[in-house]
This record gives sequence, structure tokens and C-alpha cells, in this order.
Amino acid sequence: MSKRLFSGGERGTAPTGLAFLARLRSRLRRPLSFYLAALLAIALVPSFLFSLFILKRSTDEQEKVVGALLMASTGSVTRVVERQVDSILTTLRVLSTARSIDTGDLQSFYERASTALAGTDSHLILIDGAHNQLFNTRVPYGTPLAKSSDSASIDQAFKSSAPLISNIFFGKTAQKWVYNVYLPVTTPVGNHRYLLTLTQDADSMQRAVSRDVLSAGWNAALIDAAGNLIASSDAELQTGRPFFLDIVPALRVGVGDVEHEGVNYRTVTEFSLVTGWKIVAWAKSADVDAPAYWSYFWLVLVGILSAVCAVLGSFAIARLLAQGVTLLARDAHLLGAGRPIAPRSHMISEVETVSAALAEAALARAKAENEIRFLMREVAHRSKNQLTVIQSMLNQSLNTSESSQDFAESFRKRISGLARSTDLMIANAAQGVDFHELAQNQLQPFIPDDPERVRLSGPPVRLDAQVSQTLGMALHELATNATKYGALANGRGLITLDWWLAGELFCLTWRESGADLDPEIRPMRKGFGTMVLERMLAMVLGAELNRTLHADGIEWRVTIPRERLNEHLPAAR
Repeated sequence: MSKRLFSGGERGTAPTGLAFLARLRSRLRRPLSFYLAALLAIALVPSFLFSLFILKRSTDEQEKVVGALLMASTGSVTRVVERQVDSILTTLRVLSTARSIDTGDLQSFYERASTALAGTDSHLILIDGAHNQLFNTRVPYGTPLAKSSDSASIDQAFKSSAPLISNIFFGKTAQKWVYNVYLPVTTPVGNHRYLLTLTQDADSMQRAVSRDVLSAGWNAALIDAAGNLIASSDAELQTGRPFFLDIVPALRVGVGDVEHEGVNYRTVTEFSLVTGWKIVAWAKSADVDAPAYWSYFWLVLVGILSAVCAVLGSFAIARLLAQGVTLLARDAHLLGAGRPIAPRSHMISEVETVSAALAEAALARAKAENEIRFLMREVAHRSKNQLTVIQSMLNQSLNTSESSQDFAESFRKRISGLARSTDLMIANAAQGVDFHELAQNQLQPFIPDDPERVRLSGPPVRLDAQVSQTLGMALHELATNATKYGALANGRGLITLDWWLAGELFCLTWRESGADLDPEIRPMRKGFGTMVLERMLAMVLGAELNRTLHADGIEWRVTIPRERLNEHLPAAR
């Protein structure tokens, strides 16, 4: 019974639904003008509201992109400043290793510093505990100098015994606004405490705040910890004066707003932990918001024109807006996938700006990925070279050692020599390794109590990584042999290492004199040093070798083609 009722109910539903639709169509029957008017209203109002929504999203995203770009710009300025300060600290640490400062020969130290800093915008000042300037490479050595103008920073540097970057101040000697980088040193002889100080003009930071890295209408400034201006892209702001906006004392970074004399400004700030300085980019809020205001104005105008022009125009405009956002979204997906993006031309300038920004971001990402791949290949290449050298050391040490203790000691010393060459290579990767510094570094562990027994003489010569590593190993092995069997095996022997440039050749001579040569205790087979000289120097560097055994010691003469010394160094600019 229930089954029949249910079936009958279903059969009765269809006629009822059809009757309802028929009545609805009858009531909605209107003239064509009504539906055109309704279509116009349906097209214009939603499209106008949708256009407002799309423009709001577009301007919001544009502000985020501009803010991100400005943060990247201030971050890049921060990195430029920190790299410059790190370079100064590296220079100070290198200069602090000079023997002339340890022995108190300040004039020699002055001359070495002047030579090292020639052609740069840096000058070295040596300051004692009483704030006296012992010399300043801005002026000739011996020129009377006043006490340093930056007493507070000097006291702080002496107390902390750590590197310190000063605020900007007016230098008495330079007669300019300058800043100093201090490095405290204590001499082993006499226990004298000095401040090695590299001073630079504030103008040297001007290129870091160039307008080239900023969006239109924006300026940037570099400000010290006291709030004084170091450099600015705005020519109206004076160096050494307090920055005109009140954000400087606050430890605030990122995007913000500030009011000054009734004018609102949009700011982007970044803080440098290395220097304690702040980088500020600013623009008037009215200038920053003007593009958005104009965009809304034109949208309203287009909406009114669309109402006048009819439905088709409304749909066309809405479709044009949607198409721009769709293209940007597609470009964003391409950027996420690491694929190249071509800038798109568009009738809406904001869409075109964001498209250009995405294209630039894609290029920057591709460039960064290529650099990473290049660096990884370079690391792998150098690692393979190091492993090959270490394997050769291991095999040779194993073959020439008479006991496990002898093997461990010889292998450890060779690894230590290789490490010292590698340290020099890394520290001087850009400009190459100085041969005098390489020789001094390798022979330092073998120099006896009387340093006059090891004499180095020759002009400045720069070597690339491969050459410095090979020559460093050779010098280490020659010094090892001299300690065991040659001039350093007694208390009177002498080693003389001379080198010079002769046309297209680099020549060096290793001469041992005063050695006790005993044929019965001399090794019968060639050691690792001989293998380095005869094989690696000849095979890797194309060197010609001449070995002479004198009555009082051995002599090696090595001639290397000059172009092999620095063929892998970057070309000088």
C-alpha cells in the first residue's frame, strides 16, 4: 500500500513542477528593453565593484612589492657598508702582522702602510694610550700631529680590546667629516698598546646610497649611532648634521610612517649590526600614494564611461582587468618554478610595473642560481685538487717513513704546510698570494732561534692558488730536508732564498751553506720534497730545475714561465 502511494506521489510531482515553471515564465515575460536595462545594471554594477576590488588588490600587492624592493635596497646598502667595513678590518689585521710594529720601527711600518694603501681612499693612523697620533699616512712621517678628535671611541676601543667602528666626526688632520675603524694591538716587545686606525672620508659612503637602487621619489641616507648624517642621496642634507626625521633614535626597522613639520613621510629602515649605523629610505606619503589615488580616479571615470558606453564596454574593461591579474598570477607561478619571465605590456600601468618587477626577480633568481652552481663547481674542483695532493702526501709519507710515528709526524707536518698555503690562498683569493708572505709562512715553523740563519730576498710577486699551493709544498719539504740533513741540522748552517724576475721568467734559488754533509747518513732515495720539485713543479708549472750539491750544502735553481704565476687570477681593472 505504501509502495503504491509513494509511486503515485512521484508521478504527481512532474506535472506540478512543469506548471510552476510555466507560471514563472508567464510572469517574467517583459519587453526586450527591460532585459537590456537589467543586463546593463547587472553588467555595470558588479563589474564596477569588481574593478574596485581588483584595483585594491593590485595596489596592495604593488605596495608590498615596492616595500620589498625598498627593503632589499636598504639591505643591499647595509651589505655594501658592512663589506666595506669588513674589508677595512681585514686590511687592519693584515697590517697588524707586520714585524716592524712589533720591533718599534714605526717609520718602516708607516712606509709599508703607505704602500699598501696607495690608490685607496683609506689612511692609517697609529694612536697610543694617551690619544696621541704617532703617525698619519695623510701627511709625511714625522709631521707634528694633534691628539685624536675621537676620544670617546678611542677609550671604548682600548677598554673592549675589540675592533670598533666610530661615529662620524670632523677630523683635524683631514679637515673633513670622517669615520674611523679601530683595531687594538699589543706588541710582544715592550707590551705597548696601540690602536691601528683606518680612517675614511664620509664621502666614500656616498656611492652606497645612490638613487639608482631606489624607486622614483625616494631618497636614502646613512646615519651613525648618534643620529648624525654620514651620506645621503638628497643633496640638501648636510653631512655631520642630525637627521631631520625623528625615527633615528628608535630601534625600529622595516616600513613605517612618521610626521615632520606637518608633512607625512613613508620610511623604510634597516640596522647594521656590524657598524651600529642605520640606513633610512624615505619619501612623502603623498608622493607614494599618488599612483593609487590616480588609479582610483581613473577607475571611477572608466566606470562612468562604461555606464554611458553600455554593457559591452563594461565586460571588456572587467575582462581586461581580470586578464592582467591572471597574467601576473601566471608569471608568479613561473617565478616559483624558476622559469624565465618576459615583461608584459599592458594598458594598466600598475599591472605592467608588477610584471616588470616579476621579470626582474626571475632574472635575479636565475643569476643567483647560476652563481651558486659556479661556486659549487669551483669548490668541487678545488676539493678534488686538495684530495689529490693529500693522497700524494699520504703515499709518499708512507713510502719514506721508517716507523708509524715517523709517518704520523711527517704526514702531520705536510698537512700543516698545505693548510698554511690554503689559508693564504683563501685570504688572498682575489689579488693572489705574495711569494714573500708564502715563503715566510712556510718556513716559520723551521726558523731557528737565530732568525738570521734564514734569509729571504726578492721583489713582490703575486701567485695564483695552484702555483702558491705547489710552491708552498716545495718550500715546506726543502725546509724539512734542511732540518733533517742540511743547513738547519746544526747550529751554524745558513739558508738563502732569493728570487727575481728576468724578462718572461720567474727565477728562484734555494742555497744551503754550512751544512754537515755525511754521505753515509744521506737518504738513498728521493724524498717527497724532491718529488715535488722534480715532478710537480715541472709538470704543473712547466718549471726547469737545476740541482747542485756543493761541499757545504745543496743548491736548487728553479725557473718558471712568468705567465704561469697568475694565469688564474682575475684581470686587473
